[in-house]
Amino acid sequence: MEQNGENHLKDPLLQADGGGSGASPAGASPRKERKTRKVMFNVRGISCASCAVSIETVVAGLKGVESVSVSPLQGQAVVQYRPEEADARTIKEAIEGLNFEVDELQEQEIAVCRLRIKGMACTSCSESVERALQMVPGVKKAAVGLALEEAKVHFDPNITSRDLIIEAIEDAGFGADLISSGDDVNKVHLKLEGVSSPEDIKLIQSRLESVEGVNNVECDTAGQTIIVAYDPDVTGPRLLIQCIQDAAQPPKYFNASLYSPPKQREAERHHEIRNYRNQFLWSCLFSVPVFMFSMVLPMISPFGDWLFYKVCNNMTIGMLLRWLLCSPVQFIIGWRFYVGAYHALKRGYSNMDVLVALGTNAAYFYSVYIVLKALTSESFEGQDFFETSAMLISFILLGKYLEVVAKGKTSDALSKLTELAPETACLLTLDKDGNAISETEISTQLLQRNDVIKIVPGEKVPVDGVVIKGQSHVNESMITGEARPIAKKPGDKVIGGTVNDNGCIIVKVTHVGSETALSQIVQLVEAAQLARAPVQKLADRISRFFVPTVVVAAFLTWLGWFVAGQFDIYPREWIPKAMDSFELALQFGISVLVVACPCALGLATPTAVMVATGKGASQGVLIKGGNALEKAHKVKAIIFDKTGTLTVGKPSVVQTKVFSKIPLLDLCDLAAGAEANSEHPLSKAIVEYTKKLREQYGSHSDHMMESKDFEVHPGAGVSANVEGKLVLVGNKRLMQEFEVPISSEVEGHMSETEELARTCVLVAIDRTICGALAVSDPLKPEAGRAISYLSSMGISSIMVTGDNWATAKSIAKEVGIGTVFAEIDPVGKAEKIKDLQMKGLTVAMVGDGINDSPALAAADVGLAIGAGTDVAIEAADIVLMRSSLEDVITAIDLSRKTLSRIRLNYVWALGYNVLGMPVAAGVLFPFTGIRLPPWLAGACMAASSVSVVCSSLLLQLYKKPLHVEEVAAGPKNDPDLV
Repeated sequence: MEQNGENHLKDPLLQADGGGSGASPAGASPRKERKTRKVMFNVRGISCASCAVSIETVVAGLKGVESVSVSPLQGQAVVQYRPEEADARTIKEAIEGLNFEVDELQEQEIAVCRLRIKGMACTSCSESVERALQMVPGVKKAAVGLALEEAKVHFDPNITSRDLIIEAIEDAGFGADLISSGDDVNKVHLKLEGVSSPEDIKLIQSRLESVEGVNNVECDTAGQTIIVAYDPDVTGPRLLIQCIQDAAQPPKYFNASLYSPPKQREAERHHEIRNYRNQFLWSCLFSVPVFMFSMVLPMISPFGDWLFYKVCNNMTIGMLLRWLLCSPVQFIIGWRFYVGAYHALKRGYSNMDVLVALGTNAAYFYSVYIVLKALTSESFEGQDFFETSAMLISFILLGKYLEVVAKGKTSDALSKLTELAPETACLLTLDKDGNAISETEISTQLLQRNDVIKIVPGEKVPVDGVVIKGQSHVNESMITGEARPIAKKPGDKVIGGTVNDNGCIIVKVTHVGSETALSQIVQLVEAAQLARAPVQKLADRISRFFVPTVVVAAFLTWLGWFVAGQFDIYPREWIPKAMDSFELALQFGISVLVVACPCALGLATPTAVMVATGKGASQGVLIKGGNALEKAHKVKAIIFDKTGTLTVGKPSVVQTKVFSKIPLLDLCDLAAGAEANSEHPLSKAIVEYTKKLREQYGSHSDHMMESKDFEVHPGAGVSANVEGKLVLVGNKRLMQEFEVPISSEVEGHMSETEELARTCVLVAIDRTICGALAVSDPLKPEAGRAISYLSSMGISSIMVTGDNWATAKSIAKEVGIGTVFAEIDPVGKAEKIKDLQMKGLTVAMVGDGINDSPALAAADVGLAIGAGTDVAIEAADIVLMRSSLEDVITAIDLSRKTLSRIRLNYVWALGYNVLGMPVAAGVLFPFTGIRLPPWLAGACMAASSVSVVCSSLLLQLYKKPLHVEEVAAGPKNDPDLV
């Protein structure tokens, strides 16, 4: 990543997710903007001014409406209202009440919220939640992650609210809790002290709402806590605490301290694990005796004889005990399956709960029938299946317990990332001269932008910042995967969560809260885990007809065996003792019901994506969801940019040539004056060279000559008016554009320079070429091996650059790239990608700059290397935190391994169902005598889900296929080479 100075202090290291609330107008305070909202309607049927007046009169009379304007010509109504007293739906209904037709709202504000969903077991459940959300008026988009157990909802706050969305989820039979909303990304939780009445809290709330930069204030009067959403550019937590203290009127005294709410996800995960464990243990308390009384003791003659003592008619003690012990398991411990099945059927779909409820009820109520028949008859003999019902529920609960434990481990990598930041930081107070006068240890959460902190050797960097004093090496392996410590000096960025190795550094804070690189990595990975991979569609399609098919198959199994038994199609000796043909058929039917497992299919993709994205993030490869993973494994051609991708990206001027009598320093001053406004690496190299040249000539001024009419010519260079002269700095194409004559001497010098793999930059003054600068950008040490390894993976490498043909060919030959396209502008790069795609190739693009963003967006898979620019990151599908090309290989290899794992999961999940159901239906019974009892079928079903999750967890063992050891003093960290 390129060195970065004060000019970039406000640039985020990673671009935040774009799915937030609508942007505020420039200069407007978000807090003030929320006081009123504006909504526009298309109103049809307005024929004259009196219609408009009638609409205005009715709407203006509604509570909360501040202003209304109706245009008869355009047929539009614009209403300004207070959202706490009115909403767009009420206004719309009022207009419709006047017999006007109101079309969809325009200029809708889109809000975002993330919700924790409880009670999802399989793909059918997640689809049901998604359907319920999409049916809510005002919801524009809803994504539900089964493995993550979360939903991200984009909605119009003028039409619906977060409470209505949660209500819709609960109506569908699932629990929902709000995790966060898109409009309060920076929040601080404060515990109030000295507050004695609700009036005190209202006073504090009003004071905080009046602070510039405060977006929202939520108060909990009972708990005396307050949550403040704020803009970190304007204010910060210490200022908010000071505001609370200042709100008190003597003799009252207010204070506030940081309050850390319990981690909801972890707390709920532990609660769910504990709940399943306790339910399993309680079920075992009843199921084990039922199993003993049914399957074990009757086989041991003297010990089990008492079970056959008759209580009344043919009802034995064993029957009565099994009935009494099984009933709590069926109706109390197993109540969750009834609730899940009810809500599923109510919504018109079916899930695992339906299968379990059908299977256990069939076994239980048939057993009750046997008991009642035995109770009322002296001659009736029959076998009950109470152990089937009880053991089945116990095994399913055991499977769910193991599954929840395993699913918790799929997000381990993400959890470790969130815990990287230290809890405290050393805050410095500086005097006017910038000298430290005091040190204070404060919570990391209290840090604000532009604070100055001290980081001693061995300490973690608390937040993102820029080094202003001192030198050290920082271990960034936990964020970027970079194995060796990175040298840091004044002007270099440091990332929160990394470890300072061997020197004391003073850092100015640039990003806090959700804007830090660490927070944005976590947000990006969480968003990726919510995104559904295309391969998931297979499970979605199967889940729609899976359960109904299983129910039909179970019924046909029972019917087939029952009819065959009634008509003596199979020998009577096949029927086990104490059973008849109906009971045997019933057992086969129940086994088919409970052996089928839709859960394993639903978990096959999301668990693998969760583990892969978390593992990639821990190695500095941020993959934006299952879609990017799936496309990356198909890549057959990779297009590389040259500067900053194959090369180090820090070019330097290595040779100069003057073609006129102008002094070299004057020539460079004019060139640097023209290039000063450009962000291109070559421009920076020329400016840096000019500064060093001035020092050699005894001048220490960093001021560049003033330029006017500055213009960038993509793929050619720049032009500007410097000191009244037209200065052109660029390549041969720029000179041709401005009709500048190129002499044979210049042509010869250009050829010599380009043959050395250097870029020849021509400088023309008033349309006369006066000099040339040879710029060299060294290759990355791993470039050759990376290209060779990609070739061994069956992937062809192509280089596309705006540089000249000779330099491009020389670089390509050195690294082993056979196909080169040179002198291509940014739009041309995108066109080349489209040409390759037309040939049927899946194309990836690796780039690092703004000029690469069109190509990154056009490619099937865009990889932004070195955490490049914000624009490149936004356009890319995969973000590589380091500048190493080995991470390109890691990204593609990880995607291939993940897709292989997903396919293996599907083979197992589908194979299990395809093989398990026939075995449960008794296909092997006539030939081998092997029969799958229902309780054992339930154990198999539980094991299938656990095995799929454990299979996905094996991705945690992933290792990088290529690891290149860079030389210790590489160009990346040597300031003298720049």
